[in-house]
Amino acid sequence: MTLARTDRPRKRPAASSGAATQAGRRESALRQRRRRSQLTAWAFAAPLVVYLAVFYVYPLYRNVDLSLHTYTVRSFVDGNAPFSGWDNFATVFDDPTFWPALRNTMVFTVASLVVQYTAGLALAVFFRKGFRLSATLRALFLVPWLLPLIVSSSTWAWMLNSESGVVNWALHLVGIGPVDWLTSPHWALVSVILANIWIGIPFNLVILHSGLQNIPAEIYEAASLDGANPWQQFRRITFPLLRPVTAITLMLGFVYTLKVFDLIWIMTKGGPGDSSSTLATWSYELGFGSLLPRFGPGAAVGNILILIALVFGLFYIRTTRRQDA
Repeated sequence: MTLARTDRPRKRPAASSGAATQAGRRESALRQRRRRSQLTAWAFAAPLVVYLAVFYVYPLYRNVDLSLHTYTVRSFVDGNAPFSGWDNFATVFDDPTFWPALRNTMVFTVASLVVQYTAGLALAVFFRKGFRLSATLRALFLVPWLLPLIVSSSTWAWMLNSESGVVNWALHLVGIGPVDWLTSPHWALVSVILANIWIGIPFNLVILHSGLQNIPAEIYEAASLDGANPWQQFRRITFPLLRPVTAITLMLGFVYTLKVFDLIWIMTKGGPGDSSSTLATWSYELGFGSLLPRFGPGAAVGNILILIALVFGLFYIRTTRRQDA
């Protein structure tokens, strides 16, 4: 006797349906947590984004807009500034002040960076091992960096005064005649470079000293056991391992020095003539230094400064990427 088989529909287990429901809930909760974390991240980043937009992006946009239009004092009121394209840049390049200002900018920047970095590195190596009153001396070296720039500039202008300056008084004591530091075309640029070097050395000292602290002392001990003298240790260990810190120090110093304005303006106002005029001081002089301001050419000079800083910034990024690779 044979029994007939009957196919009956199978019911899904309740456990399988419950597992799917729980998996869906977990996925939904995970999405909500991710959304909340993203919103939290944007909330923390929002003040920085607003700050950059207000104080960097908008001024940069306005500067580009100024350089591409013929703005006058009246144009700022009625907003009717005719578009001039690259005419302001052509005016800047044809001006006889452009090339002296560009040369002075490069000399001022390179000379300041070289001496500031060299002196800062020497002081950082000197303070590396530490000794009695080391922290106190380092704090005293920070004084030029902490002073307001207008105070430092005014002090240097008084010290280098041709008639009553303390520098000429000291030169007189050793039998050297007075030097027209601020009024001579041969010495005006040198004077502002000296003042800028004095202000920038503490910055290099702090950054380079921090970099030296990250070099393990065991490397120097091993080099000493191998017979390496201090100069060989510096050349083979200190300087190579300090290259990343050196790169960022020089890059920040370059951007800062490139745009130095108040120091030069307070001490020499870019004179006498154009002997100490830089692109930063010339840009200000074009835009605000006369009763008939030339906002367009002044903004064009500012954009040239931004372009120079951007080129060196891209060069720095490319160089660091190669070193990391």
